[in-house]
Amino acid sequence: MFILLPESSGDLVCLKAAGKLTDEDYQNLMPRLEAVIAEHGCLRLLADLTEFEGWQWRAAWDDLAFGIKHWNQVSKIALVGDASWEHLAAKIADKLMPAEVRSFPADQAGAALDWIKAD
Repeated sequence: MFILLPESSGDLVCLKAAGKLTDEDYQNLMPRLEAVIAEHGCLRLLADLTEFEGWQWRAAWDDLAFGIKHWNQVSKIALVGDASWEHLAAKIADKLMPAEVRSFPADQAGAALDWIKAD
């Protein structure tokens, strides 16, 4: 499931991904993200992945489809977690995507929030 965090404001959406994500989780989240993009023209996203356990197949597709649809409308992404694949994914995404993408260890969540808020 996705849990929206209170630090969300304006074009910044902060969320926690917990457990194994489902298509229903994405169907509930997408309208919120698309509303932010419609209102602000872009989106900054901080994702706390410390309790993330993966995706169901359809949810992985939803994630990819959102990324493709809004390729140029996501300006920054901060991933927070300690899994090695998260850090590798952030490095690859930062090179391939127009968005700035960084990963932060769980104990640096405050630094992730400071970075994502900075212009």
